[in-house]
Amino acid sequence: MLLSHGGEPSPTGGPVARWSVEQVLALAPDDASRKAGTRLGAAGPWTDTGRDGTGAVWGLCKGSGSTPYRTVVDTTGPAYSCSCPSRKFPCKHALGLLLLRASDDAAFRPGEPADWASAWIEGRRGRAAEKGGPAPGGDAARGPADAARKRAERRAERVTVGAQELEQRLGDLLRGGLAATDRSGYGLWEETAARMVDAQAPGLAARVRELGAITGSGPGWPVRLLEECGLLHLLDTAWLGRERLPDPLAATVRTRVGLPVSAEGAPVRDSWLVLAQYDTPDGKIVARRIWLYGRESGRTALLLSFGAAGRSPAQALPVGATIDAELTPYPGGGQLRAELGEQFGAMTPSGPPPGIAAAAAPAVYGNALREDPWLDAWPVTLRDVIPVPAKDGWQVADAHADSALPIAPAALSRPGLWKLVALSGGGPVTVFGEIGHRGFDPFAAWEPGETEEGGRTTVGSVVQLV
Repeated sequence: MLLSHGGEPSPTGGPVARWSVEQVLALAPDDASRKAGTRLGAAGPWTDTGRDGTGAVWGLCKGSGSTPYRTVVDTTGPAYSCSCPSRKFPCKHALGLLLLRASDDAAFRPGEPADWASAWIEGRRGRAAEKGGPAPGGDAARGPADAARKRAERRAERVTVGAQELEQRLGDLLRGGLAATDRSGYGLWEETAARMVDAQAPGLAARVRELGAITGSGPGWPVRLLEECGLLHLLDTAWLGRERLPDPLAATVRTRVGLPVSAEGAPVRDSWLVLAQYDTPDGKIVARRIWLYGRESGRTALLLSFGAAGRSPAQALPVGATIDAELTPYPGGGQLRAELGEQFGAMTPSGPPPGIAAAAAPAVYGNALREDPWLDAWPVTLRDVIPVPAKDGWQVADAHADSALPIAPAALSRPGLWKLVALSGGGPVTVFGEIGHRGFDPFAAWEPGETEEGGRTTVGSVVQLV
């Protein structure tokens, strides 16, 4: 199991896994368990929660009866025990306990396990020792490593079965005619998505649900549906033939189908400018995206964090500030996502990043598609652009050339568009956002600098647009 930031030292000197929200949700046996576990990922129903230095967490969860459920998890296995009658493994209580651990470390008292938890932990580790294998949390690392490898292999087999089934369903869909899918209703897509969740491929499930949203969505929807079906077919076949892919593309495919990965690239130290920060709700889970730009490396990076059960993600950085820090990139095409490491010194205010002309942005997106064919958009900073009304909405026009980019439909209904228009006032501004096949989606803009006496130009402040 992957370690999230904040792993604790064990008595043996090795790290003890503290899982992130996304890693916990990946353990859920089905979508219903994932939703039920998320509802229990808050402190409300829990009492007597605790943790020890060997990777065990425990707690009492209030249920419908008078006696609370006793839940304990050995994260070095992982292994689970709960007094509830559920036959699912792990049950919703174990998922809720781990989600609470991922989002609120202070809710767990460090110390020795409760008597009822201690009995299970000692019995489990005693049985492991009797079998001749290394006890979980012990000095030997081969046992947990082999167990993790076997779990990964089993999950890969389930994903493969799901991808093969999805290929059959896409074939049936095309033979029946895409234009007829609006008569089937959304249930067709939801049932297929549920099958992908059962196959532990949440990335495939999310793309199937997106197909359902396209059906009957306006003029030309069969064409859009065909495009997305083609991309889904490409992802299926890429997974089934992943052994023949280059390592970076294979890593991208694993991420796209929904397998968890860890940051494993070489750390990059730089002065990172915080370009934008915004939250995206997904049911009970909140995903936070923080975009950074390296002043010296010229790299753009994405920090992704999650909050469970209505909690805001803990990671937050002020937009417009610069931090001297190390980032460790995740594998995959483009290597945009990264993990924030050690920070050096205090944050300082900073001006906008260097930008490109509007006419150059589509080529940047096109080059990124070579590394990741499933990209919806790619981050860019546009310099000297002016927001102007267009026939079907708005666009950002180059102040020095006869070129413009349409603003993406998702941005047209946000108040940030009017902030951008007011900030510009008909003059050129620097704007950071994402360019994709739907247009340019602005996230942040910088006020034009003012020229003072002596020819010195001040740096304008940043305005968030999301």
